[in-house]
Amino acid sequence: MGRGTQSIANIDSIIDNLSPYSRELFNRLFSLTITSGKLSPPQSMLPWIEHQFGSVERVTTQKIVKITNLFTFEGAMYNSLRALRPRQLEDRLSIEARIMDRATEDPLANPYLDTPEDIFGRIKGKYSVTASNIAKYESLHGIVIFDDYNPLDFNLEKITDYLSTAWEWGRQAYAYDPQARFFFFLWNSLKKAGATLAHGHAQVVLGRGQHYAKVELLKDAASRYRAQYSSDYFDDLYRVHLDMGLAMESRGNRLFAYLTPIKEKEIIVLSQDFDSSLAESVYTVLACFRDRLFVSAFNVGIAVPPFVDEEKGWENFPVVSRMVDRGYPGDGSSDFAGMELYAASIITSDPFICMQQLKQTLPEGGG
Repeated sequence: MGRGTQSIANIDSIIDNLSPYSRELFNRLFSLTITSGKLSPPQSMLPWIEHQFGSVERVTTQKIVKITNLFTFEGAMYNSLRALRPRQLEDRLSIEARIMDRATEDPLANPYLDTPEDIFGRIKGKYSVTASNIAKYESLHGIVIFDDYNPLDFNLEKITDYLSTAWEWGRQAYAYDPQARFFFFLWNSLKKAGATLAHGHAQVVLGRGQHYAKVELLKDAASRYRAQYSSDYFDDLYRVHLDMGLAMESRGNRLFAYLTPIKEKEIIVLSQDFDSSLAESVYTVLACFRDRLFVSAFNVGIAVPPFVDEEKGWENFPVVSRMVDRGYPGDGSSDFAGMELYAASIITSDPFICMQQLKQTLPEGGG
């Protein structure tokens, strides 16, 4: 099967065409179930179905793909038909115009006057500055305030600055409290993705005791995988995505469109360090989101191993960055519902299309 015909709808055929070893890796890591959903619409609905979905046959028999990660128990259910449901769409220019309309009501416009600083001071970057989060959910909890109000007005230099400023905040926070050694970076772009303020900003936290629960769950999954197969979980996870055409390497970082995403178009980046090469990979993904996949509301989460190198159980754990589309800002419906909270994620996007677009975003020679 050629790479051009790959899609999540024919993942069973893609797996059948893998090498025996890659097929074994897939079956170690994932459970795949394919079923059909059938229905019988009344005659009165047929014209609307034809208009909305292209044909009645696509609706009366629907292919459902269910994938579960057998170690993290993340699950995704795919049906390409769900992407064709009625929805309100909005172009990027309209979104950015609406963002800028709110610029007059901006509590982050003068961070030195209107935001508190951390007990160890502020970190100043070329395009950003830190502040202490005024309503904390962690003892060390800061924000990286972008100079640009519009969070979508980013380039490689700015993304590099945001991340280096965040990392320096982490180093200063650790120097202030060496018992706090678990660093996490998060960026919610726009209200649809959970941002309470339109002005571009990211958040940084440094925790004590243990890492954040979902990072600990990932570490536990990697430990169980190594104990069962004497192999590295992250290496094998990347390998199976690569063999399926869902991954690539760039500047030593490994990027892949995850088969069991938490929500739409999730891309994972595995890195050795929180450095400029990571910033380039994060920028590449976000530029692809913004410029090719029409994403403006997104989440970025970056989990880093503990600052203490000899921390038991964290051997070979990479820097794990995850980026996900949170839907169209003008769409009044929520992308998260009961299934995502309590069962499995319902996904309308195709990871194969996401990866095709991501590969085209890489600068010449950047692979």
